[in-house]
Amino acid sequence: MPAGQRRGRRAMMTPAELDAFLTGSRTCRVATAGPDGRPHVGPLWYVWDGSALWLYSLTRSRRWADLRRDARVAVVVDDGQEYGELRGAELSGTAVRVGEAPRTGEPCPELQTPERLFAAKYFGLAAMPHDGRHAWLRLTPRAVVSWDFRKLPG
Repeated sequence: MPAGQRRGRRAMMTPAELDAFLTGSRTCRVATAGPDGRPHVGPLWYVWDGSALWLYSLTRSRRWADLRRDARVAVVVDDGQEYGELRGAELSGTAVRVGEAPRTGEPCPELQTPERLFAAKYFGLAAMPHDGRHAWLRLTPRAVVSWDFRKLPG
């Protein structure tokens, strides 16, 4: 179980709320560290399988190069327009490459669930299309912090 948060308990999501939020949201922001330590943040599609966040990233990207050098990552998924509507989660830990890079569709039992979820969520397909430019990263979070300002008294 990942580390929890100490402050903001009134606004924190329950495990069921967090699971539903991560499953239903479409875009995350992935933060990596460059060679000089400077942060790099970029949007990415993902799927949540209930215990890990699966990121489908271009292998010829700054994100991929950063993670080859330093696999530590922080990911934010958030939503809301007005202050009282803001909700989200930050998941952090180490990104692990899974399957071949770039992904061409070679059999990989560990990718069956994330590829099925991703294909349905983003393409409306039963099977994952492979373009030979992307590969999978798995983030099993070491720490999770969540917030849902809709829970706070108005």
